[in-house]
Amino acid sequence: MRKTILSALLAMSVSGALQAADVDQAVVDTITGQLMKVDARIPVESVLPSQMPGIYEVVLGTGEVLYADEKGEYFMLGQLYRLNDEQGFVNLTEEKLKAKRQELIAGVAAEDRISFKPEGEVKATIAVFTDVDCPYCRKLHQEVDELNALGIQVDYLAFPRGGERSGAYAKMQSIWCNDPAQRPADMTRVKSGGSIEPKDCDSPVMEQFALGQKVGVTGTPALVFPDGSLVPGYVPADRLAQMLGLNAVE
Repeated sequence: MRKTILSALLAMSVSGALQAADVDQAVVDTITGQLMKVDARIPVESVLPSQMPGIYEVVLGTGEVLYADEKGEYFMLGQLYRLNDEQGFVNLTEEKLKAKRQELIAGVAAEDRISFKPEGEVKATIAVFTDVDCPYCRKLHQEVDELNALGIQVDYLAFPRGGERSGAYAKMQSIWCNDPAQRPADMTRVKSGGSIEPKDCDSPVMEQFALGQKVGVTGTPALVFPDGSLVPGYVPADRLAQMLGLNAVE
């Protein structure tokens, strides 16, 4: 049975709860309770000590990271940095988010991705949240062959920007509901302005849309690198190769 993204998110919530057991439960309850006073629907995934003494890292189910004191009287939403003699300012918040993105993307089953693979060695794999009607998604797709030639595998995940009622959703639903071997060709056909036979099924399209929101996607295309970095927007193939530490084809 297909491992759904929803089950992966649930597993992460359980993991977060177990991690929170390492913290004084009274602190967890206090901080969580304070947030519940603001809005009982705020999904607290975990409360852990941050690297700043006396400050706790609060991860929400939305993917956001807050920082709070042990009494839950002060909260900060933003980036926490540590000044390192060798590296300078180190973004601790982004390090946390990168690790979380890696875990979430790893939870997507191979059969739920639409992959374009190099014929030879795979030097890097990027996950790309895409909308088939997005102009820059189409522009990026035109460079998939070049990316593959550079050793870069492209794994597409669905992100219909207009949600379930959009035309893009219907098209992507039809793509993901087709035979897995046919999906790459369908993706190329639709992104080239063509059409395919409408299909409907229990697809992962909206699960992937929710996943994209959780990892911080606000537009398409959005790329997640192997280290968990989130790169928004279109990036030319040669520049992508440089960002991934690969040598572009001359």
